[in-house]
Amino acid sequence: MSLVDTAESWLAANCDDLVAWRRHLHRHPELSRQEYATTQFVAERLADVGLNPKVLPGGTGLTCDFGPEHRPRIALRADIDALPMAERTGAPYTSTVAGVAHACGHDAHTAILLGTAQALAAVPDLPVSVRLIFQAAEELMPGGAIDAIAAGALTGVSRIFALHCDPRLAVGRVATTPGPITSAADTIEITLCSPGGHTSRPHLTADLVYGLGTLITGLPGVLSRRIDPRNSTVMVWGAVNAGVAANAIPQTGVLAGTVRTASRDTWVQLEGIVGETVSALLAPLGIEHTLHYRRGVPPVVNEEISTRILTHAIEAVGPDVLAETRQSGGGEDFSWYLEEVPGAMARLGVWSGSGPQLDLHQPTFDLDERALAVGVRVMVNIVEQSAAV
Repeated sequence: MSLVDTAESWLAANCDDLVAWRRHLHRHPELSRQEYATTQFVAERLADVGLNPKVLPGGTGLTCDFGPEHRPRIALRADIDALPMAERTGAPYTSTVAGVAHACGHDAHTAILLGTAQALAAVPDLPVSVRLIFQAAEELMPGGAIDAIAAGALTGVSRIFALHCDPRLAVGRVATTPGPITSAADTIEITLCSPGGHTSRPHLTADLVYGLGTLITGLPGVLSRRIDPRNSTVMVWGAVNAGVAANAIPQTGVLAGTVRTASRDTWVQLEGIVGETVSALLAPLGIEHTLHYRRGVPPVVNEEISTRILTHAIEAVGPDVLAETRQSGGGEDFSWYLEEVPGAMARLGVWSGSGPQLDLHQPTFDLDERALAVGVRVMVNIVEQSAAV
């Protein structure tokens, strides 16, 4: 029996379990590095079919190896954490945890990898060895992938693959592309300080609010001139706070935002360019500042051969499943794995085909659960296609 048939046989008998797992995880979301119950749930489902999961240091996330030790080992990764936001889907399986929700589809990623594991566990002679990585803290920058790698999650691994829900793709479609598929994402926080003073006499102090405005418009503008526009570098502010009275220049103010780029080379240079530009913009105003530049994640860059494996795995699901996709501005810590070993990520269509296409990280985000079976088929096919390389 081919692995394609193995997946179909398992899904025919267990599709209801697959949906039930996803709904259980959705009802009981856990924030990054707090995924203790989620980790336990995953470990129990793996142990049910005779697998031996190993919890990562810290107690959240796990790895699980199976298959022939004498053959190359590939890794399949799912992220398990939820977001700090209230859910407003109204679904019968809505989150039972106040202020926490699976609004990015990680519950689906986890259920899909569990289904893949159970389907493959019964195969006596897999064509490659497999390591499952159920990773914690993807939603935190710079991401839990770094912790997993430090704990040896990639030791002995030749390639790594992952899926991510895409509400812009209809269910039944899966997309990938060689090269960059996500962007680098960093965060910036700038604290400004001045003596403060009366708004009638700005010349006797340092006008902090004016300085904030200078940075709000100036930093994105300078970056657009300093960096090749073909690299799709975007600086966007998300928060600005200063002052309480209309006639008083405040003593402190804070700006916070993100800077994203499609180019890894640009990402390496960004911190220095931002620091230099902030200092130059504020210098004529006599305003002191502190810049906290937090490196996030590099772009996910799909390696060519791994993308070919992933493409064949998608095509094996059926005709018209493979879709086209472009690089997004979002960040994903799967990129850290690809700094170490070749691999590729695909986008899994989760839109029902009717109604609004709700975006990720929205409190109303939900997915068409038919996508779960499609994800299992792709993941199982990856194992089969990897043997052909």
